Amino acid sequence: MLIGEVARRSGVSPRMLRHYESLGLVRPTGRTAAGYRAYTEEDIRRIFHVESLRSLGLSLRDAGRALDDPGFTPSGLVADLARRTRERIARETELLTRLQRIHAAEPADWQEVLQVVALLRNLRSGDAGMRQRAALSSVDTAPVPVEALVEALLSETDPHVAGALRWALAQAGERGPSCWRRGCGRRCARRVRGRAVRCLVEIPGERATALLRDALGDADPSVRRTAALELGARGVAQAMPELVGMVVEEANDVDAADALGTLAGDAAVADRVAAELTDRLADPAVDASARRRLTQALAEIPGPAATHTLRSLTGDGDRTVALTARYVLELRGSG
Repeated sequence: MLIGEVARRSGVSPRMLRHYESLGLVRPTGRTAAGYRAYTEEDIRRIFHVESLRSLGLSLRDAGRALDDPGFTPSGLVADLARRTRERIARETELLTRLQRIHAAEPADWQEVLQVVALLRNLRSGDAGMRQRAALSSVDTAPVPVEALVEALLSETDPHVAGALRWALAQAGERGPSCWRRGCGRRCARRVRGRAVRCLVEIPGERATALLRDALGDADPSVRRTAALELGARGVAQAMPELVGMVVEEANDVDAADALGTLAGDAAVADRVAAELTDRLADPAVDASARRRLTQALAEIPGPAATHTLRSLTGDGDRTVALTARYVLELRGSG
């Protein structure tokens, strides 16, 4: 079979077939009646073998060795190819991410493209001071690549740089929370979720509030508590059970009591908060010190339900609880 027919059947161009021949990789071993060199079935089979090995990423040199050297084993070479492929994918993925962020920033001209590229580079600097300056200057970079700031914060270990990044993200307003769901996901590392929630605390708006609500179901108590304190300050009653639990467990209990007081500013919620505190006070599993904290928290709750519970506590067997209840009732003029 002549070279043109082989090219049509194999899909390998005549030029590449000649290149294979010049390298000694595939030489036509047959002859036509007129004396022209022709490819035999074995030659064509070798061409397909070479193409198969090339599809795995082997160089022509390695493909030739694989076919000709009986001692050439595939395991080491294939492992090396897999490693190089992973590295190439990582580089390409990084490039794609960078391009997507620049595209999302919608730069108006090449000058803005260069500004964003410089910001992305500085956010990844090994120098904490450089990262901090990049975060602070990002507000003046038009436009700001919010996703890059989010990723930088989730991986940042320096508290000063993290603070600058949180500030920069807070300036982004409602654009920031839309990028946070990945950082708040339960599959993320505990420290990453903690950073995400601490940043959301500083971002106003319903999107951030929705993510904080999601964080109430986190397996990490510190994440739940951070979210609950902020949600309490935002008047979200869904945080109430976690806040009461914080009072019981003496985990930021003073702040939790203040947050419950903020929630109780809504008359419709005040009786629910009082009922939750009353139920925990009646729980025999709650120890004496926790009951005292619950009584003190009840002092922050207005309304008849809280007052009723406080009156019942004036005769409590725990003298501290009874005295606290009486004192609060006197302040309320309900003694």
